[in-house]
This record gives sequence, C-alpha cells and structure tokens, in this order.
Amino acid sequence: MGAKRVLIITYYWPPGGGAGVQRWLKFVKYLPQFGWSPVVYTPENGEMPVLDASLEKDIPLGTEIIRTRIWEPYSIYKTFVGVGKDEKINTGFLTEKKKPGLAERLSVWLRGNFFIPDARKFWIKPSVKYLSTYLSQNPVDAIVSTGPPHSMHLIALQISNKFNIPWVADFRDPWTNIDYYKDLMLTNGADKKHHLMEHEVLTKATRVIVVGKTMQQEFMDDFHRKIDVITNGFDEDDSFIQVKPISSNFMIAHVGTIVRSRNPKALWKALDKIINEVPGFADDLEIRLTGKVDIEVRNSLKDNNLEKFVTYTNYLPHAEVALEQQKASLLLLILNDTPNAKGILTGKMFEYMAAKRPVLCIGPINGDAASILDETGSGKTFNFDDKEGLLDAIKSYYSQFKSGNLTVDSRGIQQYSRKSLTKKLVEVLEEITKK
Repeated sequence: MGAKRVLIITYYWPPGGGAGVQRWLKFVKYLPQFGWSPVVYTPENGEMPVLDASLEKDIPLGTEIIRTRIWEPYSIYKTFVGVGKDEKINTGFLTEKKKPGLAERLSVWLRGNFFIPDARKFWIKPSVKYLSTYLSQNPVDAIVSTGPPHSMHLIALQISNKFNIPWVADFRDPWTNIDYYKDLMLTNGADKKHHLMEHEVLTKATRVIVVGKTMQQEFMDDFHRKIDVITNGFDEDDSFIQVKPISSNFMIAHVGTIVRSRNPKALWKALDKIINEVPGFADDLEIRLTGKVDIEVRNSLKDNNLEKFVTYTNYLPHAEVALEQQKASLLLLILNDTPNAKGILTGKMFEYMAAKRPVLCIGPINGDAASILDETGSGKTFNFDDKEGLLDAIKSYYSQFKSGNLTVDSRGIQQYSRKSLTKKLVEVLEEITKK
C-alpha cells in the first residue's frame, strides 16, 4: 500500500519565520517516515511578522505545497494607523515605538468586531472552493487545520463536512481564552459569534489536539469531549549539542518576542539590586534579547538602570538560534502575566531544554511550563512578583558561573523531540482513518 495522504491547512509556512511556522513544519518533516504523505495548503502572500528562508531546508523533497492568494485588510490598517506598506504587523499588541494612538485602538476594535474570527476570514470562501475542486481529483485520507488564525479551522470544517473526511483541529493557542482576547474590545454580539464558531469547531472536529494539559482540561470542561495533548518540541537536527557556554560573560538570554504582558518587572528590579550588592556582577552581566521588544519593556530596563547591559537583536534565523542559546549562562523564559498564564507552553521552552542550559522561568509555579521544567530538571520557575526568589536564584547561578560549575542535568527530554511527537500525531491519524 502507498502512503496515506493528509491535507494540512496552515497560515504560517516558510519562508515565513517565527514560532507559528515550526510546529507543522516539523510534523511535515517527519510524517513521511511514518507512512504519511503531507499536502500543505497555505497562502501565497500572507502577512508574515518575520521571514526565515533557512527553515525551508526542513521541507522534505517532493512535498506537495499548494499556495493560493489571500486578501487581508492589512493594507487598509497600515494606511489608517500611518505605517509603511512594507512594515510588518506585530502580534500580541506589541508596540515598539509609541503608545497606541486613537487610530490604532480604533483599528483593534474594528478587527475584533468585524473580522471574525480573524483578518484571514476572507480566505475561507475561496479556499473551500479551490480545495473542493482539488479534492475531487486528488483525494486525501485526513485533514488537519492548525490555528490561530482560526479561519483555518473554518476552512477545514466545511471541507470535512462536504467530503466526509476525518478532520483533526490543532490548537497552538486557545481561541476565546487567549491572553489578548479581552483586548479586542468585543461587543456582546461579536463575543457571542466567536464562541459559537469555537463551539462548532470543537464539537464537529473528529479529533482535537492542544499543546498542553491546562488547555486540554479547559476544552474538556467546556466541550465535554476527548482532547489530545501533543506539545511543541525540539528537533535533534537543529544542532542542539551539550556544550559549555561560549560567552565569557554571565549572559542572560531570551529568544522571542517580549510583549508588555511579559514584562518581568520583578526580574529587572532583582538584577538592579544584585548589581549594587555583588562585587563584579556588573562587569560580568550581559542581557541578550533576541526578538522584538515592546516599548514598555525597554522603558522598564531603563528605569532599573539596565539598558547598558542589554544587547538587542531584532531576529535571528532559526538555524542560528541553537548556537545563541548554547552561549548563554541562563535562558530566560517569560510567560504572559495574564489569566491564562497557567496553560502557556511556548515552543522555545523545549529548544531551551535541548540546549541544556539552565532555564529561568517567570510564570505560574503551578503551570504547565513549570511542571515540565521540574519533571525534566531543566530549570526553575518563579511567580511574576517573586523578586526575592529571583534575587536568590540569580545569585546562586552567578556563584556557580564564577566557579565554572553552571550546568543543568536535564532528563527525559527525548519524549519532546519532534520525531517522537510526530509519532503521537500519526497514532491519532491512524485511529481516525481506520476502515
């Protein structure tokens, strides 16, 4: 028998970069090794926050990739708020240059109340039409949609119903429980529409996959159905090898976007205090932030006299990220200080673990991230406002650094390799396609 075929509907795909791309890029990379042939359906001209052509090397030779054009209202948005047409749209309400003005706030209101579930809604109808023709001539055994953006799920919903094809809905983040949902300034009618769409997807998909246990429990409580957990992970091919830190400095490194809800104010205060209390610390300290940083975070660094210790890098190709992480003395993992923080599991956490450098996590100590870091011995977690705990931990890490003994003894991380996780995905696909 030939390989089974799975249609994967995803907005994010190379040459787009960032965390949203890597989950399904890595599944696609390993699916053929388990007897599944992926067919990727993605926009030809999507609005990508960053570009990273280095990721294209992970696409297996011969993978069928279908691209169609998408119309998005971002050109109107950019004109309205006064940014250049070539500027990228930030995610998570990150602001790099100024406080949001009236035009930007009005645009958020329009986005939340008129572009439901998201600004990619205009791709749903043409995609259903295109894929209906395609699938009539090129049948598949299963469909996967991954969101956000949740418009991808609405495409899959219609196609699955029309062709009676088993469908897996993959949630990298929640829908109505995502951290910025409250910032959309929704009317009661818009809020109701979001919840109705979410309910239809969560109840009609053949299977639902989420990235963590908290989201799993929330969905099971709300929708009374089986929910599978397949976390994000790390790819062993991405040059993760155990090395001693290359940097001669006591480098605290963060890779990824830092929006204002991730501003670790207690950490900045702790570092300022240690600088004034511990001899030599100021000479050794380096804070390296790779990724976009909100203006509020930059201001907090200034307020705590830390700006001179900071190196900002807007973006690094993923191929270079592993080396950057292995240079670090400490890898900083900051979760959003929002009501859903307990369930946040960022993709970079698993790459941090694979880099085998100590992870300093700021977030709920009873959350999903804290549980995995503790289970694997990869790092320590401190609550958002635990200045004293952070202060003691950094002093201890710095003492180990000075004595040349700053190491981490992580264990059991192989279960989070991309290949192992693809095996779990294949088990789901095999179950829903049994004849």
